[in-house]
Amino acid sequence: MAPIKATAVVAGLSDAGYKCGSDGAYSICTSGAASVWVLSGSHPRPPVVSLHSAGPADVASAEIAKVLPKALEIAHINQGQQIVDWFGQQEGKTTAQLTVGDWLVEYSVEVDTEEPGAHLTLTDKLCKSNCQAE
Repeated sequence: MAPIKATAVVAGLSDAGYKCGSDGAYSICTSGAASVWVLSGSHPRPPVVSLHSAGPADVASAEIAKVLPKALEIAHINQGQQIVDWFGQQEGKTTAQLTVGDWLVEYSVEVDTEEPGAHLTLTDKLCKSNCQAE
């Protein structure tokens, strides 16, 4: 799939039934208990696509797993199936990392904090400037 800009990813998520809003540098699109954060900008594709869900690790990870395949498809991330398969193997872990194609994929779980939950962040390794939110 050809790369698409962050605005097109947000439009695709919105068309898929997500409720989208903006929080500074990110567009945040929510479906059920999971949210997809897309770093805005004029890059050829979003520098960061991040999925989040609150709650106990197993529940939060399951919520991300529900939306992950479609979110990756909407964002035109070509190695989507490989990422989905890898994510499915992270049960019980609190951190993990994968490099696939031009993406750095990082999984983390917050436990024993005020806001427990799971996070899966994809960062575009080709991005050279304005690649992270300030």
